[in-house]
Amino acid sequence: MALHWAVDNIPAGEIPLFTATAGATTMRNPTLPSELDVQVELPTIMPRSKTRPSVRLTEAQRAIEQDAEIPYLTEQELIERIQQLRKERNAVILAHNYQLPIIQDLADFVGDSLQLSQQAAQTDAPVIVFCGVHFMAETAAILCPDRTVLIPDPEAGCSLAATVTAEEVRQWKQNHPDGVVVAYVNTNADVKAEADYCCTSSNAVKVVQSIPEDKEILFLPDMFLGLYVQRMTGRKVHLWLGECHVHAGFRAEDIARALESYPDADLLLHPECGCVSQCMFALAAGDLPAERTFVHSTGGMVRHVRESRAPIHLVATEVGMLHRLQKEAPHKQYIPVKADAICEYMKTITLPKLYRALRDMVYPVRVEEPIRSRARKAIDRMLEVV
Repeated sequence: MALHWAVDNIPAGEIPLFTATAGATTMRNPTLPSELDVQVELPTIMPRSKTRPSVRLTEAQRAIEQDAEIPYLTEQELIERIQQLRKERNAVILAHNYQLPIIQDLADFVGDSLQLSQQAAQTDAPVIVFCGVHFMAETAAILCPDRTVLIPDPEAGCSLAATVTAEEVRQWKQNHPDGVVVAYVNTNADVKAEADYCCTSSNAVKVVQSIPEDKEILFLPDMFLGLYVQRMTGRKVHLWLGECHVHAGFRAEDIARALESYPDADLLLHPECGCVSQCMFALAAGDLPAERTFVHSTGGMVRHVRESRAPIHLVATEVGMLHRLQKEAPHKQYIPVKADAICEYMKTITLPKLYRALRDMVYPVRVEEPIRSRARKAIDRMLEVV
């Protein structure tokens, strides 16, 4: 069976779908050179309707609305209570770069997935409040089994993590018994337990480069990051066809429009973006300015704006990143390539929920054995490659 990238007749702004037909196991985007053909297996491809966030009321939000105190507190009162409880609990608040601005401003540390994992491993605080999506809190719980890890809303999921299950990984490994499984950190704990290595967008290339060249690489679940890794390393990579519903929406025409409006800006691309491969070929062809086009994790974007002399930056990732960049280098201008690139999962963490998490010590995140120990090995290998 072949999985072909169906890109014809797709309305602007839509995410490309995949179609399956009998034949050899290759995937090809007909808009890209043939050298980008990659070997793929037969994952379960989640329909977009099932990988996009639900707008239903979460349990945590219902609890807020029914609370006897919280609905009557002002924003300033919530902030003051959070500050007080943080001291009383001796808690540390970790927040991802895509969180709401008010959450980022209250956090003890704001960073990307790798940086947050490192902070969780290093902190001696007895309570970790993780303002991010659920797999991130799971990672903290794996690294810190003797600490209390809380997430303000346990239904803060991830469309990318939802595209692969542990059972599917086990079946994939059976087809490649000598393959090395590299799992993007955007996966659930039981999937990490099936992996040999974890990685983040900031160290995925280095992780794959650290693996002996005679080994097959099974990369999951983000196909766009996997294509980027293959391009940068020259390695044969078997890809799981998962995607982040936000980043998959970035298209080459979005980049072209942004550069037309801001021709002298630095372009910052997240490697999960659906247009990264096209951009890399455009770079090679001289159609994009090599001196102003950069592929970075969110942590890499922060480092870039600190050091770059460019006054304007085009940012191709979730829009929450702009607040972080503005705080790091406030004298510069940041333009979102897609102003509607919003992860509703990340935005489920709100000020009232953060307060309730500290007040009531909810919601605890635990990863039971043996999954925790097995996942820890893959995460430790990730942390060794920085």
